[in-house]
Amino acid sequence: MGGSCTQTRPADRRQVLFLFLLPLSYPALCEQIRYSIPEELAKGSVVGNLARDLGLSVLDVSARKLRVSAEKLLFNVDAESGDLLVKDRIDREQICKERRRCELQLEAVVENPLNIFHIIVVVEDINDHAPQFDKKEIHLDIFESVSVGARISLDPATDPDINMNSVKDYQINPNPYFSLMVRVNSDGGRYPELSLEKPLDREEQRSHSLILTALDGGDPPRSATAQIEISVKDTNDNPPVFSQEEYRLSVSENLPPGSSVLLVTATDRDEGANAEINYYFRSTAQSTRHKFSLDEKTGMIKNNQSLDFEDIERYTMEVEAKDGGGLSSQCKVIIDILDENDNIPEIIITSLSDQILEGSLPGMVVALFKTRDQDSGGNGEVTCHVGRDVPFKIYSSSNNYYKLVTDGDLDREQTVEYNVTITATDRGKPPLSSSTIITLRITDINDNAPLFHQASYVVHVGENNPPGASIAQVSASDPDLGPNGLVSYSIVASDL
Repeated sequence: MGGSCTQTRPADRRQVLFLFLLPLSYPALCEQIRYSIPEELAKGSVVGNLARDLGLSVLDVSARKLRVSAEKLLFNVDAESGDLLVKDRIDREQICKERRRCELQLEAVVENPLNIFHIIVVVEDINDHAPQFDKKEIHLDIFESVSVGARISLDPATDPDINMNSVKDYQINPNPYFSLMVRVNSDGGRYPELSLEKPLDREEQRSHSLILTALDGGDPPRSATAQIEISVKDTNDNPPVFSQEEYRLSVSENLPPGSSVLLVTATDRDEGANAEINYYFRSTAQSTRHKFSLDEKTGMIKNNQSLDFEDIERYTMEVEAKDGGGLSSQCKVIIDILDENDNIPEIIITSLSDQILEGSLPGMVVALFKTRDQDSGGNGEVTCHVGRDVPFKIYSSSNNYYKLVTDGDLDREQTVEYNVTITATDRGKPPLSSSTIITLRITDINDNAPLFHQASYVVHVGENNPPGASIAQVSASDPDLGPNGLVSYSIVASDL
């Protein structure tokens, strides 16, 4: 394969060309050709003699139809000399944007026989752009209390050129108050900073004017300037002070929306704008900000929405007081929501007996139920009772659970079913209550003997009656139900 091929071609006007050739598969030619040119060469400028670098004669250029191709054709081949010429404007910043290395890929094509060769044209940057500031005027506000040595960052200038042609330095006009420092980041970017060299005194000089100059590394360097206007502000050396570091209060959950809840106040010993205080929520949950509003001017806190103790029992917020000079202080506000008796106790039947035998002993459980009240404290404490004149009573089983038990004789023949009203009442002021009715049906047992309608019957029977003739009729009844109340008859004793 051999070594590399290196050739140098003369440049027109300001162009500087470098050519590097790598060997082809056969010794006479090189596989890849590299040229190096500066951007913005004039149209028609010679990049290099492509025919000679490909090992072709001048006659081969036309005979073998030497040409170049690329996605965007910025070059062409002179048919008479075989020179590779600049066809169109070559702007490195437009073609390669911010890439450090700008290489254009070309293909050289010949025919008879057909062959293709790869060409790389390296476009070198020239200093064709001056630095530029985003703003021609920079306005800064600096308080007179700023310490000597303090640094103020400035927006840097930009330059689309790269390497030495990019921004390399900054300068300001000489003045007794400020010097210029240039901070270099890890990526090589340079950022200007003002450094305070002498204490500022607003009463002595209210403003300062400086000229900031950005210089690139070209030869000669190109530059841009920006006017810096510095306003010296009065010292704001007193922050606002709240009347309390922590405000704590309680409000009823029935407080109407839009009601005034609390007025926070802060004072500032400064004067003018430095003493003008605005109030803001800080480090406060969004849910709290939805419930409450804060008047920025007065510090009045109001509720925007209805409050519900059962939803949230306490709201915590932080209020910031900020004066016109930017100094601030904070206070904490804690609002406890007081429970009101606004929830009616509920009765939930969990179990109900479907068979209650008459004659059951007192204390038999016939129903289980529980109560629920979303209020707290006494507002959520519930007691239960049943209506009068029923043979049942309530026992408290455990927390909010109850038993309904028998409390007297049950006689189905007297009462077939009971509609029992259970009432739950909380201890609120005033108390709230609710009731539910359960139906208990009594099941029959055989606790009653049949009874004849008469204790004795006197029957007069005529003599000579034929056998089988009816001589009398007796009747008995049983108050029990179903089979327990069916009556059958038989003669247990007779002297006939």
